[in-house]
Amino acid sequence: MAKEKVILAYSGGLDTTAIIPWLKENFDYEVICVCIDCGQAEELDGLEERAKFCGAEKLYILDVTDEFAEHYIVPCVQAHAVYENKYLLGTSMARPLIAKKLVEIARKEGAAAICHGATGKGNDQIRFELGIKALAPDLKIIAAWRNDKWTMDSRESEIEYCKQHGINLPFSADSSYSRDRNLWHISHEGLELEDPANEPNFDHLLVLGVTPEKAPDEGEYVTISFEKGVPTAVNGEKMKVADVIRKLNELGGKHGIGIIDIVENRVVGMKSRGVYETPGGTILYEAHQQLEELILDRETTKTKLDMGNLFAQIVYEGKWFTPLREAVQAFIESTQQYVTGEVKFKLYKGNIIKAGETSPYSLYNESIASFTTGDLYNHHDAEGFINLFGLASKVRGMKHLNKD
Repeated sequence: MAKEKVILAYSGGLDTTAIIPWLKENFDYEVICVCIDCGQAEELDGLEERAKFCGAEKLYILDVTDEFAEHYIVPCVQAHAVYENKYLLGTSMARPLIAKKLVEIARKEGAAAICHGATGKGNDQIRFELGIKALAPDLKIIAAWRNDKWTMDSRESEIEYCKQHGINLPFSADSSYSRDRNLWHISHEGLELEDPANEPNFDHLLVLGVTPEKAPDEGEYVTISFEKGVPTAVNGEKMKVADVIRKLNELGGKHGIGIIDIVENRVVGMKSRGVYETPGGTILYEAHQQLEELILDRETTKTKLDMGNLFAQIVYEGKWFTPLREAVQAFIESTQQYVTGEVKFKLYKGNIIKAGETSPYSLYNESIASFTTGDLYNHHDAEGFINLFGLASKVRGMKHLNKD
């Protein structure tokens, strides 16, 4: 009788390397590894040989970079979704897509279960499992780090376990930071960052760029074009969304843009400290928001700020495949119909400095906004507006005056 199959979310790191023999030993599964490439391509070399050497039956490597950029990153940019006023959701926005692809391969292979190596303390276990439950509620989920059969509790014990199973790979117990990288960002946790009292060792830590102090002494002008809220060109050169992000990552990293140090509130209740590099994303968020300043009216802007915060919460908590996310995204998309135009700015030592913005749908009217009197605005009209707008305040003030 053929063995049941399990789909393993595989990165090639120490955790998922150790999970392959662990699954075979404890569950007698046929292990199918699936590596989802969300833009970390340089980290994928040699994975197939490694997976099979460790006991996997096969490895799928799926390049989903364009889907990630167009269907997961763009909605977050359009929403201006920022978690706790700092985090641009780089890891969060990728997890539902990974869950979706794991389910697709599970269906293709006729697998009985999906396994992931996310820890029992983090957010990713929630994001993966909510996605799998929404798309494939019949599949069993194996969370290795929460399983009673998982006895390893450190990198040292994982390395020893691998050695006992004939797997000797170039992993070290004193490895560097815990990192997650994709097209949008790279995150760093661990080492000196575990103590919020410590300053990050940026010379050792940064991957995508430099600190503002080490950025060039000359600023650089950049222009981004948008059509209906979607970035379409950088400096007049048309390109797909993924390439826009790659180009802006290059420019932003060069000029020390998009480095944040945050102590965030995880979904599971604890606080965690991390440093995130999101150079291109930081530029793109700023450019999109600048363009919206010209186009969206006051009430839409106000409501969209609330919806953007809600969207960030939804994405951070792994609730992508929910009616609420669809409804909020539908509202956001409806606001993007006229978000078309160009934004110019200067990058200089960690700063994004406005240098002009234009749109055929701009609501800015110089005749109205100018200090000179124009035909479209009568200064005397403000008097009646202020009387009505301040009526409640005046009535309350009268009451207090009479009491005194």
